[in-house]
Amino acid sequence: MSFTYERIDKDNVALLIVDHQEGLFQLARDKTPQEFKSSILAHAELAKVFSLPTVLTSSAETGQNGPLPAEVIALHPDAPYIKRQGEVDAWDNEDFRNAVAATGKKQLIIGGITTDVCTAFLALSLREAGYTVFANSDASGTFDVKTAQEANDRMRDAGVHVLSMRADARLAQHPRGSGAAAVLR
Repeated sequence: MSFTYERIDKDNVALLIVDHQEGLFQLARDKTPQEFKSSILAHAELAKVFSLPTVLTSSAETGQNGPLPAEVIALHPDAPYIKRQGEVDAWDNEDFRNAVAATGKKQLIIGGITTDVCTAFLALSLREAGYTVFANSDASGTFDVKTAQEANDRMRDAGVHVLSMRADARLAQHPRGSGAAAVLR
């Protein structure tokens, strides 16, 4: 397999916040709860620091999954917020697909709960649809480290760039990259 290094292009990237729901936090055991919550908030802040278009989505939030954290919603009051009715792969929801397309961006940074389902299924669908995908491994969580590693391997095999928060926040050494410090503290 040939490899082409592709940097994140700040002018061609959008941020997706996928199923970071209050009721799903308990499923993520590959990180401490505080570490994971901090990573979710830092993921959401990337869009503010770098002025990126953002799409929020949740699945069946009126049930045990619960809503997205109030802090995330407050950071993005004008972003499309797609409340899916249970579609596991967010890409299966037409409103979500339309919101992503409306950003006009071909690169997407994603993070979600769980890594092996919400993040991986969406990442693979986005690749199939022609997008370049950067999966934020710090802002994705699942049941255990083994499951996360297997999901990250599956995404890498499909051409998804699996990156840490630090790598995402560098945004390709963009001149505004100094804003990364605000996210990484």
